[in-house]
Amino acid sequence: MDFTLSSEHEDIRLRVRAFIEKEVLPLEADPQNFSEHENIPEERLKPVREKAKKAGLWAPQSPKEFGGMALPIVAWAAIYEEAARSIFGPLAINCMAPDDGNMNLLSKVGTPAQKEWFLRPIVEGKVRSSFVMTEPHPGSGSDPGMMLTRAEKKNDRYVIRGRKWFITGADGAAHFILIARTSDDARRGLTAFLYHKGQPGWRIVRRIPIMGPEEHGGHCELEFDGLEVPMENVLMNEGDGLRVTQIRLGPARLTHCMRWLGWAKRCMEIAQDYVAKREGFGIKLADRESIQIKLGEVAHQIEIGRLLTMHAAWKLDQGSRARKEVSMAKVSVADTLHNAADVAIQLNGARGYSKDTILEWIYRAARAARLVDGASEVHKMVLARFMREEGRDFWRWG
Repeated sequence: MDFTLSSEHEDIRLRVRAFIEKEVLPLEADPQNFSEHENIPEERLKPVREKAKKAGLWAPQSPKEFGGMALPIVAWAAIYEEAARSIFGPLAINCMAPDDGNMNLLSKVGTPAQKEWFLRPIVEGKVRSSFVMTEPHPGSGSDPGMMLTRAEKKNDRYVIRGRKWFITGADGAAHFILIARTSDDARRGLTAFLYHKGQPGWRIVRRIPIMGPEEHGGHCELEFDGLEVPMENVLMNEGDGLRVTQIRLGPARLTHCMRWLGWAKRCMEIAQDYVAKREGFGIKLADRESIQIKLGEVAHQIEIGRLLTMHAAWKLDQGSRARKEVSMAKVSVADTLHNAADVAIQLNGARGYSKDTILEWIYRAARAARLVDGASEVHKMVLARFMREEGRDFWRWG
């Protein structure tokens, strides 16, 4: 496996790097560019997104006919990592969750009509979207089989009732992909539906306060009390809801890793810059062996995470579901991001704990990494199951 980027993809990576440096990092440096939810307000984001479109650095995951770049997943890995040098970077080039995962899913399984109605506006940046699956106890979390929200078929439509929560981006989203139960079949009991915010029969109960910082649209609790969805807005077919989640969540988990690696590298960048200048007891911090060991350990972890992520991306491009590889990357990179932010804060001292840098922002965001799209413990269970089933072949070459 050769992970050397093609000349075309390397050129794009370098152009993304230059774009983030020139157009996005200055936004992050100005406290006025942070909303009450600690993300960039839409009106300040829009101009830089228009520049990204004009530069040809827009929606790397999406079809060219809708305005995207149609790049392979191994190219996403390099480009998303570069974009995430800034906490606003993935938003700037339209590769941030949850839109990123929704665009990839719709590109793969949407009908031509669904793509035109539902996908095109997301790719063009005209609307935001949300993926609606997780439920309060005793409903589904990491286990979709526990889903309680039901869709009852009536003539040419489905009537949906139930409750969802921690739905990322719901406040302000226009397009939603909803997973609900249509039967009690263990494998074919779930179905995916497309609906628009203007349809009656549902509401946002609350925007759930979190440790933060928040993504655009927050993390919301939703109630469905008779939402009607016509048959043509079923994604794939009735009973394909579990397949829809699998098609979406595998690559989506990996794109989280790509962005987290960019954030982890940024933490090291801030830490290295500080210890190279700061002196104490007659010596620069960078010259202390204890400091060098901390930085070296994180550098080591980041490179492991990058290799795991690129390997999983390569497997996905080959047509594999890459379940083992994605789970390994998810566990490793989530831990690495948290450690990178923690070490960088420690080396920056009180400065790191303050809001004078983005380290504390990344630190709080990093804690969620071990929970979102499957807690680390769930992914370790997945790996243990594969190891039990495959034995020594768990570590096979190729």
